[in-house]
Amino acid sequence: MVQIFAKFMKLPASKAGIKNYLLVARKWISNFYICRLHPQNDPMKKIVLAACLLLAVSANAQNRNRKTMDKKQPVTTQKTVVYQVFTRLFGNQNTTNKPWGTIEENGVGKFNDFTDKALSEIKDLGVTHIWYTGVPHHALVRDYTKYGISNDDPEVVKGRAGSPYAVKDYYNVNPDLAVDPAKRLEEFEALVARSHKAGLKVLIDIVPNHIARKYEGKSNPNGVRDFGADDNKNVEYARDNNFYYIPGQPFQVPTSDTYQPLNGEKNPMIDGQFDENPAKWTGNGSRLAKPDINDWYETVKINYGIKPDGSKDFPELPAGFDHKDYKEHYAFWKDKDVPSSWKKFRDIALYWTAKGIDGFRYDMAEMVPYEFWSYMNSSIKMKNPDAFLLAEVYNPQEYRNYIHLGKMDYLYDKVELYDKLKAIVQGKSNADGIADIQAGLHDIEKHMLHFLDNHDEQRLASPEFAGSGSNGRSLMVLSATISTSPVMIYFGQENGEPGSEDAGFGKRSRTSIFDYIGVPTHQRWMNNGKFDGAQSYTQEKELREFYKRLLNFAANSPAIMGEYQELQQVNRHGTPNYGEAVYSYARWSSKERLLVSCNLSAQETASFELKIPSELLKKWRIGDGQYDVTEQLYGRAKSKLVVKDGEGKIWVELHPSESVIYKL
Repeated sequence: MVQIFAKFMKLPASKAGIKNYLLVARKWISNFYICRLHPQNDPMKKIVLAACLLLAVSANAQNRNRKTMDKKQPVTTQKTVVYQVFTRLFGNQNTTNKPWGTIEENGVGKFNDFTDKALSEIKDLGVTHIWYTGVPHHALVRDYTKYGISNDDPEVVKGRAGSPYAVKDYYNVNPDLAVDPAKRLEEFEALVARSHKAGLKVLIDIVPNHIARKYEGKSNPNGVRDFGADDNKNVEYARDNNFYYIPGQPFQVPTSDTYQPLNGEKNPMIDGQFDENPAKWTGNGSRLAKPDINDWYETVKINYGIKPDGSKDFPELPAGFDHKDYKEHYAFWKDKDVPSSWKKFRDIALYWTAKGIDGFRYDMAEMVPYEFWSYMNSSIKMKNPDAFLLAEVYNPQEYRNYIHLGKMDYLYDKVELYDKLKAIVQGKSNADGIADIQAGLHDIEKHMLHFLDNHDEQRLASPEFAGSGSNGRSLMVLSATISTSPVMIYFGQENGEPGSEDAGFGKRSRTSIFDYIGVPTHQRWMNNGKFDGAQSYTQEKELREFYKRLLNFAANSPAIMGEYQELQQVNRHGTPNYGEAVYSYARWSSKERLLVSCNLSAQETASFELKIPSELLKKWRIGDGQYDVTEQLYGRAKSKLVVKDGEGKIWVELHPSESVIYKL
């Protein structure tokens, strides 16, 4: 029947061949009177459908050069845009910036500094999720004993304000961040409520691989035992120990000829001693009782049932579980006996989930077995199926294990795309390898979060990276539009923050996460808490407006959540003046078609005729002719896509660090 009808209609003799015509016809018939009054199998309805098919075919013949789209696209959804903010620094208005300065000297931001106005401005950038970095209570050098908090030894604290990745109490928040430290948890809960009111999902850190050397769970819920409280300290390893031990050896404070705690400032606790006997393994895996000064000596490693020889001491996932969903993973673990540390961190994650936290960023996730992640992430998803779970993983060989077996939603795309873009803008590489990176990650591209700036890396605008915020624009366009994956920016990036302060423990090119410090470009935009950019320099205002246009476009473009095809191969060696730092590609969906070209060089200009291969034009069903295109980032005058003999060309002019997004 299909073949007979296809012959009559002059269509391809297959169901697939008439699929698009059926879709059109059903749209035309959907509101027709007969469709509402007659049952599904009524012959009259079939007659009307046939008539509509004839009309659809006729219309297609008359308009075969119209801008029709490939119907084989996924349903479009909004792109995720993450705004990472270092919570301690965001609201700080103090501009003293004395190296190793105290709170009194250099100031500190509070939860309350995230006002409705501040959150509204962040949301207006195009942001969907805000990651509050440094929220859980971590070790720091400040006296909070009147609030029942013990003092931390500066010899096992990095900097004065402390590393946010040396968590001291997982059931409470950093007292530095509260106006009233006694009510610090309530102040954070109010911030979560304000963030949700502003339309932002909330993320915080969980650091399962290690905790502070002096962990004290002063805020534990009823029935929760502290890490290590039930450990057998006489052995190096036991499955249900929370830590690894060095029996018979006390911990020794690391020493250095070039570093002194608090920069040599006198403090009664700086005496070369720290009470830990027996010593525990250090957070980065060092098994020395006296770790090196470059080790993560302020932390201790958590034991997840990995024996010292590397073998696993827990149930493993059966074959085929990389294809199963979180519900099946949860069911698998439900009756399994798992190590104590697994349960403790699951309970921590569920505690914060119950408080309205919408997801987590996991520090150094690849140092923890993916079986644990399967156990914890499936538990989180059972409570909140929409939870956003982001992992710091740097080994591409393990990406798929942590996504499919560990049930991670997203991983950092650091060692491939980020490193490549950094090398290109520094003139150390060309753009060709980007196509290979995208091809290699094709099956997991939606899981690979893109970024150019975060608390660990050199600032994008620093001399050590791109040299200025303006030089990073094209890198950001590519990061935001090349795939369906989330994109992230770090607070101050949108203002061109270069991280040039000598904060003390934290040095130039990175905004310090260890010190009390101000962030100058951000402070100018903050304008004494008005959050209106009135003090920002002209180039800072222009850069922020660029980020606002780009991120809002990326967050709302159907094409960015659709299909991708690189245009590099056809242009790189066959297009005059194309430039070795230029990268071009197409993005499209059933609703939108885009051509993107990025000049990743901060020095060279590129002017060329971008070639659009016949293969892509066939997918877009574009025939010979001229087609208007509009540029989406800078509001330039319309240009023309010229298609002749089945191949297209469009003139592109790119200044250094400039991009175009042409929309047909």
